[in-house]
Amino acid sequence: MTTPTCQLDHLVLTATALADGIRYVEQRLGCRMQPGGKHPRLGTHNALLKIGETCYLEVIAIDPDAAPVTRPRWFQLDELQPGTPPRLTTWVLRTSDIVATRQAAINAGIDPGSIEDMQRGDLNWQITIPADGRLLLHGSMPSLIQWHTPQLPPARLPHSALQLSHLELQHPDAHRLQNWLTSIGCTEHITTHVHTHPLLTARFQTPTGTITL
Repeated sequence: MTTPTCQLDHLVLTATALADGIRYVEQRLGCRMQPGGKHPRLGTHNALLKIGETCYLEVIAIDPDAAPVTRPRWFQLDELQPGTPPRLTTWVLRTSDIVATRQAAINAGIDPGSIEDMQRGDLNWQITIPADGRLLLHGSMPSLIQWHTPQLPPARLPHSALQLSHLELQHPDAHRLQNWLTSIGCTEHITTHVHTHPLLTARFQTPTGTITL
């Protein structure tokens, strides 16, 4: 069996309103975000920012113009209360074999959810979504994604002055997470630490220094 290729695909920042999330990122990181699109099945919409040659930052929120959905939205967006500030919530891991990578996670005791087919325009992908929409390990455990399109989203985005240099995952169950990441060969730019307080920290290199989110 061929070992899947796995690496960080994108960071997810959630907000109660997309405009609030965009404003937060642009003020915090000093880069203009690009329009994304809508996810009708989940009732959400997003904006994007390139943060490396193969990765990007996504701001996502409930789309007030979307038709009602009959399922929990992803990334616990349904649980956001009015006035909740935008925050770095979780991340998404890209894999060349989502079935094998999901099974490796299940073997490690972390079920990332069912694999669902998604499409927007000429973008086609599969992604894992827990049935209840909840974040796994408080967001430290990523969703899994496999793109079925020749050009990944970062290649479609304009260059920015940002370069993701490091993602730190802090969680009480970090050992289990680290064992899984090691088993699938996803350790570049990612570290885990055991701590009672779950926390995700992303560090970016810019022409003027390091910015932390």
